[in-house]
Amino acid sequence: MRLDKYLSEAGVLTRSESARAVRSGKIAVNGETVKSPSVHIDENTAVVYCCGKRVVWKRFVYIMLNKPAGYVSSTDDRENTVMELLPESSLRMGMFPCGRLDKDTTGLLLVTNDGPLAHELLSPSKHIEKTYAFETVDAVTDEMIKALNEGVDIGHHVSRSEKVILMGKNTGEITVTEGKFHQIKRMFHGVGTEILRLERISFGPLALDRSLSPGEWRYLSEEEEKALLRAGGRDTDK
Repeated sequence: MRLDKYLSEAGVLTRSESARAVRSGKIAVNGETVKSPSVHIDENTAVVYCCGKRVVWKRFVYIMLNKPAGYVSSTDDRENTVMELLPESSLRMGMFPCGRLDKDTTGLLLVTNDGPLAHELLSPSKHIEKTYAFETVDAVTDEMIKALNEGVDIGHHVSRSEKVILMGKNTGEITVTEGKFHQIKRMFHGVGTEILRLERISFGPLALDRSLSPGEWRYLSEEEEKALLRAGGRDTDK
């Protein structure tokens, strides 16, 4: 990989900034100062420093974001997008939200540049579970839960929950495996009530990190990353 591309994809500098940094002698590779941005390095083994700080390139990056209300799960919407909450380098690295949360829905959102994994995680055939904490206008009855579990017509499609756990009269958690547009809101509407608050608290093997305030993010831990890859059918032992 070209050195300027390595620096850009590592999220350190833009491609043009990388070239200028290399030419000005600010970049060292394997202990040697490099002056040509077009020099090729082994991205898997090279030890690269920029202005005295180690630069680590990874082919794929995985971020957990605690999405606040008011942001759109998109990379190019005219409204506020979740990408505005992440470093500027995220778009440069080709990162995008894995799936969508409604504008007023909060909670766990995976952001990555791993397109193949995102495709697998969002595939209906994988049955990846997503759990949401909810609050409704009306009390949720046993009949409502039964209907949610058996399936609710949300318009040309019947959606069902995997389970519903009540925490209070109108609060609880619902788990689904699909990701239809406004699915949970439409499901609760179909059983006679409306959603007041909806927060995604888990996505597959990932659980929302409660130390993250709304709008904050962090990289996945090694354990979380491996669990996510396994959920997407990728062999983590290779």
